[in-house]
Order: sequence, then C-alpha cells, then structure tokens
Amino acid sequence: MRIIFILLIPFLFVACSSTQKKYHEKHYQTQLCDKLGGEMEVVLNDRTRVDCLTNEYAIEVDFAKKWAESIGQSLYYAHMTGRRPAVGLIVDDGKDERYLKRLDVIARKYGIEIFVIKKM
Repeated sequence: MRIIFILLIPFLFVACSSTQKKYHEKHYQTQLCDKLGGEMEVVLNDRTRVDCLTNEYAIEVDFAKKWAESIGQSLYYAHMTGRRPAVGLIVDDGKDERYLKRLDVIARKYGIEIFVIKKM
C-alpha cells in the first residue's frame, strides 16, 4: 500500500500567509477531485454520496480526526461502485501524524489507497 501526497501548488501562498484562512472539507474535496479528474458528490442508489468518484477510486475526503469514519465510508462506496476504496485525508503537518499512522495500519490490511492532502 502506498500513501500519495497531494500538494496543491496554486494555493501554496495561502499556507505562507500570516493570517491563515480556514477552509471547509468541500474545498479540499474539490481540489483533490479536480486533480484526479473525478466526479464530485456522486449519488448512489441508496442516496449516499461519494465525495469523489474516479475511474479507479471511490474516495471519501475527511479531516484527519475523522480517520476511522473515513474507512467505513470508503469501503462501502467501493463496494457499491465496483471501484477501489480510497481516503483523502486532510492533515495539518505534525499535528495530525498520529491519525495518518492509524489510517495507514488499516489501509494496508484492507487495500485502501490514501491521498494525503496538506491542510492550508
């Protein structure tokens, strides 16, 4: 299992700003999905929504603290769509490392791809 780090270059200047702006999950979801060429908010037969669906992955995007919740959602969405499970984990450098490590343990066991999104 590999962990894929996503660096959102156009927004790099924001992280360097002295007044850091807080973004909602949807902001990071949009950035990841656009970068991967996926479709956002795909509604399934049971009215659940996949955050980002690509040709290969069913991706659940969540902030690091919700790492455990993202596992179940990604596995369910993968099952429902026939795609591979993936989590887009939004992390704050250093602060959220423990959550990434926890997710990685389970991701390796169940074949979940991890896309690490640096929090801005």
